[in-house]
Amino acid sequence: MSAPSPIRVLVVDDSAVVRRAVTDVLNADPAITVVGTASNPYIARDRIKELSPDVITLDLEMPRMDGLTFLGILMREHPLPVIIMSSLTKAGSQQAMEALRLGAVDVLAKPAGPYSFGELGPRLQEAVKAAARARLRRPLPDTHVQPPAPIVSPLTPKITPSYGRGDPRRLIVLGASTGGTEALREVLVNLPADLPPIAIVQHIPPLFSRAFAERLDTLCALRVHEAVDGQPLLPGTALIAPGNFHLLVRWTGAGYRAELSSGAQVWHQRPAVDILFKSVPDSSCPHVIAGVLTGMGKDGAGGLLRLRQAGASTFAQDEASSVVYGMPREAWECGGAQLQIPLDTIAAHIVRLAAQPRSTHETR
Repeated sequence: MSAPSPIRVLVVDDSAVVRRAVTDVLNADPAITVVGTASNPYIARDRIKELSPDVITLDLEMPRMDGLTFLGILMREHPLPVIIMSSLTKAGSQQAMEALRLGAVDVLAKPAGPYSFGELGPRLQEAVKAAARARLRRPLPDTHVQPPAPIVSPLTPKITPSYGRGDPRRLIVLGASTGGTEALREVLVNLPADLPPIAIVQHIPPLFSRAFAERLDTLCALRVHEAVDGQPLLPGTALIAPGNFHLLVRWTGAGYRAELSSGAQVWHQRPAVDILFKSVPDSSCPHVIAGVLTGMGKDGAGGLLRLRQAGASTFAQDEASSVVYGMPREAWECGGAQLQIPLDTIAAHIVRLAAQPRSTHETR
């Protein structure tokens, strides 16, 4: 049986030094080969026709045509998996969030200098492998969506939704990676404003996490913030783990508080979904709703299993709606997820469970 062909990558960046650094990093992995480079989108267009790459790495700040404009044209006329390499600035992070909305698979922070690319190497290599497996999707409109009414089964009495009111141990925890920024957006914009507190880990670089939270806050009925150490988790609020910090939740006796940690990476990630999930106290688990969304790797599977075993209601995004069906697959196959759910029904599922007085849902 022959080995699979290497993933063919086109590197698009106006800096010759960066093109060389990215090429060296990617070619160091035998599963990847850089088939060409381009210094601007016009050259990239010709290279795509000539070389038929599997994945493109794309800088956003380039002469003649900026990366966002090129990405929009590319996703309309010749869709390909694209990884954005963006500067670690406020403007760069906002542009990166727009690139994800337009259909980019992932975003990485461009190091300050070429000698820093070695540190980015493993993350960039994994991002390329995930992108090569990704299901491309159409861009979502960047507008607020009216949350649907709670769904109540006709086989059970109607429940008056309490959502964020009632037991202070009620909590929703979610984790995602590749494709997760847009998946989380689709979920959160369809949630009402009075749900229990929500804590979220999305694998994302520093500063980009703040831009992600700020954008969601403008779109959602919920308040969405980047988590701050010691901050209380309040009903109607979702906290996003800051890039490069683990997010944990601590029970105070009257509610939860966020705790940030710069501890070791887990599954090569910081923040890690498993760290969040495993920080939930056992006594709280029967009151917890937990889910793993699209992403590559195993992060979150073990933590979700532990939550389910302690009484939480758990789910994973299904394969058909996942950009990368890695983390959800692991969560399902290890027994951590009770259900696999299409992305467009996750919000309604969370609302239905939040309306129940405590976790009562078990399927397998």
